[in-house]
Amino acid sequence: MSDTPGQIADLPPVAPAAGPTGRAFWVVLATLTLLVALGLGSLAYHRLHRAALADLTRQGESTLGLAIAALDGQLRRFDRLPGLLAQQEVVHELLYRPRDLDRVEAANLYLRATAQLLQASDIYVMNLQGLTLAASNFDQPLSFVGGNFVFRPYFTEALSQGQGRFYALGTTSQVRGYYFGAPVLIDDAPAGVMVIKIDLDAIEDGWRGSGTEVLVTDPEDIVFMSTNPAWTFGATRPLTPERLDRTRSTRRYADRQLTELPLVRATGPDGGPLWRLQGAEYRVIASAMAGADWTVQVLVDTAPARQQALTRLALGALAMVLAVLALVIVAQRRAALRERLALQAEAQAQLERRVDERTAELAAVNTRLEGEVAERRSTEERLRATQADLVQAGKLAALGQMSAALSHEFNQPLGAARNYAENAQLLIERGRIEDAKGNIDRILGLIGRMGDLSKHLRNFARKPNSQLSDVALTEAVTSALELLGWRLRAQSIALTVEIPPLAVRAGPVRLQQVLVNILSNAIDALEECEIRTIAVSARQQGGTAVLTIADSGPGVAPQLVERIFDPFFSTKGVGKGLGLGLSISYNIVHDFGGTLAVANRPEGGAVFTLVLPLAQGEKAA
Repeated sequence: MSDTPGQIADLPPVAPAAGPTGRAFWVVLATLTLLVALGLGSLAYHRLHRAALADLTRQGESTLGLAIAALDGQLRRFDRLPGLLAQQEVVHELLYRPRDLDRVEAANLYLRATAQLLQASDIYVMNLQGLTLAASNFDQPLSFVGGNFVFRPYFTEALSQGQGRFYALGTTSQVRGYYFGAPVLIDDAPAGVMVIKIDLDAIEDGWRGSGTEVLVTDPEDIVFMSTNPAWTFGATRPLTPERLDRTRSTRRYADRQLTELPLVRATGPDGGPLWRLQGAEYRVIASAMAGADWTVQVLVDTAPARQQALTRLALGALAMVLAVLALVIVAQRRAALRERLALQAEAQAQLERRVDERTAELAAVNTRLEGEVAERRSTEERLRATQADLVQAGKLAALGQMSAALSHEFNQPLGAARNYAENAQLLIERGRIEDAKGNIDRILGLIGRMGDLSKHLRNFARKPNSQLSDVALTEAVTSALELLGWRLRAQSIALTVEIPPLAVRAGPVRLQQVLVNILSNAIDALEECEIRTIAVSARQQGGTAVLTIADSGPGVAPQLVERIFDPFFSTKGVGKGLGLGLSISYNIVHDFGGTLAVANRPEGGAVFTLVLPLAQGEKAA
């Protein structure tokens, strides 16, 4: 015990030497750890930033595709319209006699009505000197009539190349628009130019909801469409004298002052282009529209990419902290486990008592579950029986609809056969045996048609492409009129037929049945009308034949137009129809690859329009 104070007295000189050395080690270790963490964090941030920019680029590419599709679709709507309008007689009459006030007024009214129908901004006609003779805005304060636009490229290109396209700010209206030009040919020689101007503001407004900035530049890199109005008429590259001279020569932007956008071009960490504009940084995704000589560019703000990279980096750091905490928690749990082992023996005894109590409770629960299982099995058996009854009811409903369809489809041929049979009796009584034989032949033909019709109705649910053939449209219409001739004569209906020699791709019997159904509806609509007329006409339109059947009846109520082709829908009285004719006709026409539509004529009455694909020979011709 006497040596202890002396030994303790010798320790203080040694301790100060060891203390600072240990603290220096931990300081160096902490510094190195911090530097490594900062380096790894910087590397991770750059990688995360590049990945986030790649995501933004893919998002911008998707937006760019949609923007180009919308713009291209709007332009294609009006691409061929100037050429079609240039063929109108009212335009030719105007160019024949441009000083005839009546013809000028007729052309102005026609162009105004056409512009309203097509939802175009303006439509106007110019002579070969570029002077506007008639325009859809003739009655507006800023009318184009009398204006000369010979300096516009769409005028010169329409005369030299057959079509003109140009985007510009209107010199008269000061409204942006896209111009479509086409020559007006009279006797195969150009006599003027037809121009349609459309407004692209609707597409520009639609882009504003995409969450990105979209802009379109012309060949001189001048913005003429943008989701940011402040960028419109700004240049993305320096406005050199040569570029300004080319722009002014066409007066593309009239007298509007052009400025350069205050943008700075840069390259992102992933090598992609960046723009710094108005305090924001944007990823630029661009694509050229060759047909319009435009460049569409989508600007995606890169701030979310930086935020996303920082967020992911913070989440990674948080995950590391959580991992360290997890290790600490594991160490603490190991210590707690030792305490639990001490309590386990005591808890085991208490657990055994509880197990005995729960065993008794489980036995009672099992007894109740057995009763519930038996009840559920009984319920499942009743459910299967109910499902079988529903399936049988569905089959009976399908059979009922098919029988109703057969009854309706055979009604017309049976009526015609009865009419021919009664006529044959009269002819036999009068000794006209040959004529009676003709009626009998027609009856046999109708019976054969009914047999073919039954086969078609049996396969009605699937599309019978293999059964289509080339059918002469004149023969189909003639056969349908033969079936309904007695009704036309009985009601004194005036019938006009103008069918050119066209052949369509269809089924002969089913096409005849469609015509019978439509004509029957037209005849029914004329029962209580004083003026009774039906007009059947056809024309070729591209690769299709358009057949129209118009009557002078009361027409179709507007609220019923969308339901007229529904099964079992009929506007006739009770007992006068099943409401299946038009529904069956609609599906037959779709099997042919065509369309069937109904509309009301302005002069009164309804018109059914049947569009069918032409036969292969007709298309080649």
